[in-house]
Amino acid sequence: MAKQTVADINVEGKKVLIRCGFNVPLDDDCNITNDGRITKALPTIKHVLDGGGSVILMSHLGRPKGKVNEKLSLAPVAKRLGELLGKDVVLAGDCIGDDVEAKAAALEPGDVMLLENLRFHSSETIKDKAAKDDTQLREAKDAFAKKIAGLADVYVCDAFGTAHRDNASMYTVAVMMEGKPRVSGFLIEKEMKFLGNTVKNAKKPFIAILGGAKVSGKLAVIETLMTKVDCILIGGGMAYTFFKAQGRQIGDSLCEDDFIDTASGLIDRAKEIGCEIILPVDTVIAQEFKANAENKVVTGDIENGWVGLDIGPESRKLFAEKVKAAKTIVWNGPMGVFELEPFDAGTKAVALAVAEATAGGARSVIGGGDSATAIVNMGLEDKVSHISTGGGASLEFLEGKKFKCLGILDEK
Repeated sequence: MAKQTVADINVEGKKVLIRCGFNVPLDDDCNITNDGRITKALPTIKHVLDGGGSVILMSHLGRPKGKVNEKLSLAPVAKRLGELLGKDVVLAGDCIGDDVEAKAAALEPGDVMLLENLRFHSSETIKDKAAKDDTQLREAKDAFAKKIAGLADVYVCDAFGTAHRDNASMYTVAVMMEGKPRVSGFLIEKEMKFLGNTVKNAKKPFIAILGGAKVSGKLAVIETLMTKVDCILIGGGMAYTFFKAQGRQIGDSLCEDDFIDTASGLIDRAKEIGCEIILPVDTVIAQEFKANAENKVVTGDIENGWVGLDIGPESRKLFAEKVKAAKTIVWNGPMGVFELEPFDAGTKAVALAVAEATAGGARSVIGGGDSATAIVNMGLEDKVSHISTGGGASLEFLEGKKFKCLGILDEK
């Protein structure tokens, strides 16, 4: 059944707790380098404010590992959010405690408060499985969540990027707010519709593009997608595990030896069900992992001492041709070490092909993470159908996994 959204409830006079995904990139001086994750939360926030409610926002930032780290404070987020909203955003000194409770109690309709980084507390990231087996951990997680839950009258989940996590703020807080409205925000609603409809109602040809470093993290999504798509293009570091499964020499390239047999099995399985798996036909290799390292292109085996860092020019042409002919495209993972020139050429070629296919009427979904970064860096964010805010979450959604944090929300 469909879940209620913040649009389905009355927020007038209510304190609304919104779990956002403000895990923004920062430079060495703690300046935000891309505020996309903030701007995408604005529709939900503004809806509550326009409806006469006050807003209490919470999020994590980075991986402080349960300790206060000033470089991972949400202060830059509060500042930028205030600029975008045109009003002051109160930054709490913590996410729990007497001072936080006092500030929350003092909020008037139209006010906005942002709790400090949730992950400054180790209780935020205690896994439910561990808590189930350890009474002390369970009590710590529950106590932490209960304090946050007590701040508000309504719970809104709008952080798709962490929807696959059982963090306290994503699930346990909602559990503690039983009997109060628990709904999704507009960003979560948009993500679910785009990803769900893209797979369920895909127009053919339907192509998946998968890249990134490791095949292990994408095994399940490959197995799922091969029953739905016509073709899977595989690039990035994960391609070398498939090469080795085919008996090719890969030099010093990245390879997960424990998954060679699995990769071989996936190729055989794809042939059986009529899904085409396409690997790079040439590779850009170098002896050093650094920008502008001396490099060359090979079409066969990679000799020892050399590392594959990008798909080659013929692979770029092949992948682009396949992409441009598609009517539905799902892309997750870069084709090479796109952070370093000239090993970003493969990712750029695919990004341009996706944009061109979209302009021709194809539906394209970029599955967050590095693929989204590449699209944004190239100024193509308006040239694709949808850029997901969740890398791992989008993959697990495509695998067909159910998210606990969404399951607990109120039904329409």
